[in-house]
Amino acid sequence: MQTTTRLRKLTGTAMLGAVAAVLMFIDFSVPIMPSFIKMDVSELPALIAAFAYGPLGGVVVCLIKNLLNLLRTSTAGVGELCNFMLGVCFVLPAGLIYRHKKSRVTAAVGALVGAACMAVLSVPVNYFITYPVYANFMPLEAIIGMYQAIFPGVDGLLQCLVVFNLPFTFVKGLIDAALTFAVYKPLSPILHGRH
Repeated sequence: MQTTTRLRKLTGTAMLGAVAAVLMFIDFSVPIMPSFIKMDVSELPALIAAFAYGPLGGVVVCLIKNLLNLLRTSTAGVGELCNFMLGVCFVLPAGLIYRHKKSRVTAAVGALVGAACMAVLSVPVNYFITYPVYANFMPLEAIIGMYQAIFPGVDGLLQCLVVFNLPFTFVKGLIDAALTFAVYKPLSPILHGRH
């Protein structure tokens, strides 16, 4: 029985990782953000995995989707590294809080805490890792200029990240959480082999 449960978790995690990789392909621009920043819901399967299989399941889904997306990367792997780091910041706290006491309330609290962690940590991750690498392909002044074209009041990369990326990342986490709440209950019996 334990082997069957372990196998179900393994196959479920792999399946959710593949779905997350596909969802990472489906991205779109957001009007209030520079055109190079895209919205996707690829953390949705990772959050589902964190709730269904535990925090480690969510982390593994984040890893699978980014490893698969390395095959088509245009960021020399830096985008995938940062996406993985931020995905872990989202699903790990959410999964840990939910595992403590499994209820809709703890799932909501966990998702909210995870979204907040992801948003706050997006600032240093982008400031110290993402944008220094991107500056090799596009001058930093040009990147900041794209932010200033939307809101001229921002001055410097750090301010751009706090004004734009932090709230964007938080809202992205909330959207993933809302979608998870919409689909988790119908998927749960399948994920746990109770259909």
